[in-house]
Amino acid sequence: MKHFLTTVLFTLFFAGSTGSADGSQIKALIVTGQNNHNWKVSNVAIKSILENSGLFTVDVVISPEQGKDMSGFKPDFAAYKLVILDYNGDAWSEATNAAFLDYIKKGGGLIIYHAADNTFREWKEFNKIIGFGGWGNRNESDGPYIYYKDNQVFYDSETPGPGGSHGSQHEFVLNCGDTKHPITKGLPAKWRHAQDELYDRMRGPGKIASPLYWAYSSSEKGGTGRNEIPYATINYGKARIFHTTLGHAGKSLDDNPSMQCTGFQVMLLRGAEWAATGKVKQKVPSDFPTEEKTSYRKNYKTD
Repeated sequence: MKHFLTTVLFTLFFAGSTGSADGSQIKALIVTGQNNHNWKVSNVAIKSILENSGLFTVDVVISPEQGKDMSGFKPDFAAYKLVILDYNGDAWSEATNAAFLDYIKKGGGLIIYHAADNTFREWKEFNKIIGFGGWGNRNESDGPYIYYKDNQVFYDSETPGPGGSHGSQHEFVLNCGDTKHPITKGLPAKWRHAQDELYDRMRGPGKIASPLYWAYSSSEKGGTGRNEIPYATINYGKARIFHTTLGHAGKSLDDNPSMQCTGFQVMLLRGAEWAATGKVKQKVPSDFPTEEKTSYRKNYKTD
């Protein structure tokens, strides 16, 4: 609760801040406030991961509660190099939609985090931006199933059915689908992620630019029995878009294994730097997980 109150106070008194005085850090904005997931944990964890790296200064904007008036919810996207969507809720106003699209079309950096790809089913352009999504009554009319097959991204336009599901939470191995991308370059070809939701049956009208990592969705765990794509970059104009379906928020900051996973935190940091600048200057850390063993940063920073 202490961390949440700090975030709220920061938002109320410093919203619109554009970062450090010397301009050396990347200015980032987290958009949150409505979600079917524990956004009061996830937004603080994301902010901590980014700021503890020393690379970012982060503001948080919190939307009105579900069902409340959204007309005054107008994040200043243009003031930031990076926007992180931790939002799954009511539609934004037309003015906010237009400001977001303007930011993206001018080449803004964007992270789609976890259930943010569940939102705004009716907003066609948003669904192109996120590439693929799930839930919200999505079906074959919302685009093909998108997954990994025969060492490439596969677009299944033939199979009908709902979009978005996942099996039980468990540890699973991630397999690199693009070793040359700045985000994945130098990282292990395989590494074990902590207990998390592995989204599957994802649909969308967008195009995957790079399938950064894929993972097998085990039918024994309630999955699809095929290879799903939890980390990807999306092809949309000049924008740099990093999409992670991973990072299901736990009950508290201390009980949050998916986001405490070192691999998740490193991927978030590398994806954030790339989305904001087009480059990744971070070194591969020595505590990165292996194929056999998970690794955790429970304080959300390098020890």
